[in-house]
Formats: sequence, structure tokens, C-alpha cells
Amino acid sequence: MFADRFVAGIPSLAHDILRAIQHEYPRLSSNPVERGEPMALTAIRGALEHFVQQVTSETGHDRAHPSVFQELGRGQLQYGRSLDSLQGMYRLGVRLAWRRMAEIGQMIEIPAPAMYELAETGFEYLDGLVAESMLGYAEAAAREAGERLRLQRRLLEVLLDETARPDSADAVAERAARIGWPLPERVAVAVLLRPARDALAPPVGQDVLLDMERERPRMVVPDPEAPGRAELLRRTTAGWTGALGPSVPLAEAAASLRWATVAVGLMERGLLPAGQVLDCSEHTEALVLLPPGELIDALARRVLAPLAACAPAHGRRLAETLLVWLETRAGAPEVAARLGVHPQTVRYRLRQIRELWGEELSDPTTRFELELVLRARRLRGGFGAGCAGGPEDPDRAEEPRAR
Repeated sequence: MFADRFVAGIPSLAHDILRAIQHEYPRLSSNPVERGEPMALTAIRGALEHFVQQVTSETGHDRAHPSVFQELGRGQLQYGRSLDSLQGMYRLGVRLAWRRMAEIGQMIEIPAPAMYELAETGFEYLDGLVAESMLGYAEAAAREAGERLRLQRRLLEVLLDETARPDSADAVAERAARIGWPLPERVAVAVLLRPARDALAPPVGQDVLLDMERERPRMVVPDPEAPGRAELLRRTTAGWTGALGPSVPLAEAAASLRWATVAVGLMERGLLPAGQVLDCSEHTEALVLLPPGELIDALARRVLAPLAACAPAHGRRLAETLLVWLETRAGAPEVAARLGVHPQTVRYRLRQIRELWGEELSDPTTRFELELVLRARRLRGGFGAGCAGGPEDPDRAEEPRAR
């Protein structure tokens, strides 16, 4: 008798619940229409009928909740709403439905324990509806995130393409618009090395394009010189190793990527410090002098040829002194202070240097080449055998000092 009375009133009850929800949540009016009526009304009526079937069935058949509630969950994401508002709607609907059940229970004098059990069953059913909507919401969020990542990778492909084409700018603008990425004037591109294979992506903001699908993840940072940007990147990439290329115009993003790649290669060789994301603009000397190793070595064999006759240790000391003199063009006291030796020792070494190179030291080109080679050797870790071509000299007797 209870079920018959309740089922007979479901159409009007469903409309009452929908009106109450629309009054409490006005944005619900944007929900789609299905088969000539609002999807929400279909869901309410279906849930009420399904609930009655469950509580009156002895076998408990068809315990699966109506699939429309997954669709409602997906709709929440589509319309930019939270699941909190949807759960509020469900609670409002259950409260009105329970009020109708209580009225029928009083009319036909259902015992209080039976009504308590019915109420408990109703709230369990509510939990099931919420779970269905959460599933639909999560599936929609996953699809949306996957689609954004796919579109973002397509944007990165054209943005970081080394081969410039006349239509590249249009393609970048079109793909950026599809993911809502405002085109910046300047960008910097980072190349990252994973601290572990299963490492979580750095928690950068939505405005930073991040491609984690590559063996070496890439990151495009808009407006890298904006106030606070460097500090934010430092915090969000803590624990990662990599390099951030120089700031360049948007159309030259591939150039920034190229320098970041070079820097990461030097880090892997131990020539730049690891354990952080380095800014390439702070390591210009290393990036310019270290990559062309073969060219520098060939130049070194020529311009450092005068040191070949020196013992290795003595050649190293002369090279160190020569580099400081080339960098400063200062007198013996200043060069000595930088090297931590006596000025007379520096004067002795400089006399030998002038004897070895002679008039060539007066040639600006020779001085430039010498400084270039010696700076590169210092970046590689010192002068050692690279200057004199042999093992460390066992004879470490110091040059004459002033008495």
C-alpha cells in the first residue's frame, strides 16, 4: 500500500523537487533537455522509482543506480560547478522525498521502527547517487585533462620547431587559443632531468606549458623576467635537475630550448652543477666555451705550444699566472694577490712568459686566443696536463722569491 501511494505521487513529487532545486540553485536551469524534458527531472523521477523498487524487492535486484547520475556529474564539470553544489541538490531532494514518505507513513500508520529503517535506507541510497556522480565527474575531469595535454603537446610541437615556416605564428596562435594560453611576448624553455622515473611533475601553474611525456621533460615559461617568476620557478622545481634557457621572443623559443639542451648535456658530464634548475644566462661563459671542445683543443695545441718545453707542474703555474694577467692586465702585486703567492714570484713567472711567447703577447688576437683557451681549461677543472701535456711534475720547488 505504501509503495503504491508513493509511486502514484512520483510525477508531481519530481516536479516539486525540481522547482525547489531551481529556486535554491538557479544555475541548474542551464542543464540540457533530454527527450523533451530537463535531464534533472528525468534523473529525479528515475531515482524515486528506482528507490521504491529496491525497498520493495525481496531479492534486491537492480542495485545499480540510474546512469543519468553519472551524466549529471559530468555536467557539473562542463558547467564549471563543484560537486558540493550537486550534493546539496541531492540532499534537498531526499529531504522533500522523505517528507512525502513520512506523510504516507502517518496516513497508513506504519510503525516508527519501520520508518526509521526506511529513512536509513534512503540516506544510503543518497550516498550511492553521490558516488555515481563523483564517478562521472572524475571521468570527465580525466578526459578534459587528457585532451588539454594532447592539445598542449601539439602547441609545443610547433612552438619549439627549429624549422621556421611562414605560417608558424598562425599555428601557434590557433593552438594556444584552443587551450586558453595567452601568447606572451617572451618565453624561456627549460629541459629537465627526472630525479626518479616515477617523479611527480613540478607543481607549476597553468600558464607554464609542461610536457612530461618525454624522457627529458620540457617546460615553456612565459614572461620569465616578470617580478617573482624566478623565485616561483625555484620553489616549484625544487628537487629537479635541469636548465632554463635564455629569455627570447616567443617566435625564437626553439633557440632557448637549444641552449637549455646544451646546458643539460654539460650537467650530465659534470661540467655544470646538478641538483637544481640552472639559469643559462648565469652560465654564459661555460655554455660558450665548453661545447666546442674539439675546436678549443685544436686552438690550445697551437697557442699553448710554448709551454710544451716546460715541466707539467711549472707549465700549470705559468698558465694560471698568464690567465690572471690576461684577465686583469694588472701589475705583479695584484696578480700575486689573486694567486696567493709573492709578487716576486709573479714577476719571475711573467718574465718567463714573455720569453716563451715573445712579441706574440703584443698581438691582441693572440691574447684573446690565449684567454679563450685558458678560460675553457679552467672551466673544465684546472690546467694540469692540459697545458703541459704530461703528468704532474714531482719537482714542486718554488720559483725564487724576494728576500
